[in-house]
Amino acid sequence: MYILGINAYHADSSAAIFKDGIMIAATEEERFRRIKHWAGFPSLAVEFCLREAGISLSQVDHVAIGRDPYAKLSKKILFMLKNPGGGLKAVADRLQNAKAVSSLETELKLIDGAIDEKAFRARIHQIEHHRSHLASAFFASPFEEAALLSIDGSGDFTTTMLGVGKGNKINVLDSVDFPHSVGLFYTAFTQLLGFPHYGDEYKVMGLAPYGKPEHVDRLRRVLEFLPNGLFRLRLEYFRSAKSGIVSYGDDHIPVVAPLYSSRMVEEFGSVRGKDEPLTQYHKDLAASVQRITEELIFHILTHLHKRTGLSAVCIAGGVAQNSVANGKLTRNTPFKNIYIPSAGHDAGISMGAALYVYNQVLDQPRAEPIWSAYTGSRFDNDEIEGYLRSRNISYTRYTDAELYEKVADRLIDAGVIGWFNGRAEFGPRALGARSILADPRRQDAKDLLNSKIKRRESFRPFAPSILKEYVGEYFEVTDVVPFMEKVFPIRMEKRHLIPAVTHADGTGRLQSVDKQVSPRYYGLIDTFRQKTGIPILLNTSFNENEPIVNSPEQALDCFLRTSMDMLVLENCVITR
Repeated sequence: MYILGINAYHADSSAAIFKDGIMIAATEEERFRRIKHWAGFPSLAVEFCLREAGISLSQVDHVAIGRDPYAKLSKKILFMLKNPGGGLKAVADRLQNAKAVSSLETELKLIDGAIDEKAFRARIHQIEHHRSHLASAFFASPFEEAALLSIDGSGDFTTTMLGVGKGNKINVLDSVDFPHSVGLFYTAFTQLLGFPHYGDEYKVMGLAPYGKPEHVDRLRRVLEFLPNGLFRLRLEYFRSAKSGIVSYGDDHIPVVAPLYSSRMVEEFGSVRGKDEPLTQYHKDLAASVQRITEELIFHILTHLHKRTGLSAVCIAGGVAQNSVANGKLTRNTPFKNIYIPSAGHDAGISMGAALYVYNQVLDQPRAEPIWSAYTGSRFDNDEIEGYLRSRNISYTRYTDAELYEKVADRLIDAGVIGWFNGRAEFGPRALGARSILADPRRQDAKDLLNSKIKRRESFRPFAPSILKEYVGEYFEVTDVVPFMEKVFPIRMEKRHLIPAVTHADGTGRLQSVDKQVSPRYYGLIDTFRQKTGIPILLNTSFNENEPIVNSPEQALDCFLRTSMDMLVLENCVITR
């Protein structure tokens, strides 16, 4: 049984394909379009998934799209009636893609003109946004039973959904409706701090350790915790919800409207200008926004635990990408075991919608847990060599053992390495398949990377990839972190050894590298360990103000236009 999952007409559009419940491929459309957060129909991602499965679209048994424009329709209508005029526009914005979603078979016919649209229509399932998120976390997890949380900006008029998963079924317990959203709360303050673009929230998370959370009590006037474990916003601090939040033009790039009101500006200061320096007040406000967001997540999960009595929880949604909060959950809530998928953000909707159909709708048994994010593009050495020869690029091809030695030595010699290995990752994190690597021991590594390639804000940290067996030796919390989804404190006595990946507050957003899941990346790090005594590499995404590279051509172009020292394409090495 083949099930194709799709996130379409929404930011981070993507596709995933499963055979008998096992994921064969999954990827974001932005990797092909080269436009961050691309939000149209993911035709190129769908075509890629079909190629990886070795089938045509007509052989797909079911298509699951992670969006249901008619979910909570009565509440949308009530919202419109309570907000005449502009309220009609707000609901229209949320229903604007209903026609496109309902005519999905027409889009698919453009991919495979042989399909019978009428026959195909019965096999299309529209799965609510947050149910897709819950499914992406629970059905991929190792837990037979777990509490569930989906939390983000908004999707299908819901901003937060709580549930319980058991076996191959999910039961929704509660939800919070638009416009009350912790995602919109975080975004509004992200904008106020001078970061206006879709997806800029991680910059506030990176800035927060440079400040003190001195404004948390003031923020409690904006974000109110409720006794039932949920929350609400004081809406006077936000621009009227009568108008739309996220819009998409013909270029399919998501644009977030300003979310703050004049009241928020009056109480928390004017919007920081593009070239205005970050003051201590800005840093303290970032720290306060991060702190109260963490407290809210703890509040929700503590009550969810009381309600379910379970020790495991699965979490997804845009707010679940807050790796700083994630790293504190086992120390601040009763939950002891946590699973967050590699694509916890909206790209994971495609994966979740497909799993929901397979397990929940079709009542099929769950497959093995998903511990690998390597589901994207791949190229073998022969393909790569042919391409390099066509470009007249000089290279050397090494065996694996020779390669690890060569790369480790260049890292030790202050080299910045582009590492293109195996299948690309599904999700926003580079996990050793499409990575830029450096020596974590160097005090100047961040400056080297920013001067040579990244050119990003100086306050943003770089992450450590650490061999799984050494996590407890270097971090205060020992856990499996396969998808770089948690931040942990680095042990005090180890911080001076790895300054390049130790953030201002002594933490690191780690990836624990498993030899069984990532054998070649593990082999490289282990070779570096044998030479230096450090089982860690600095790892950042292989890109330069663009989506992560997806092909040898994109990797080579990035190498040539930056000051990277070495490019590794599988076993082929190019040096300067």
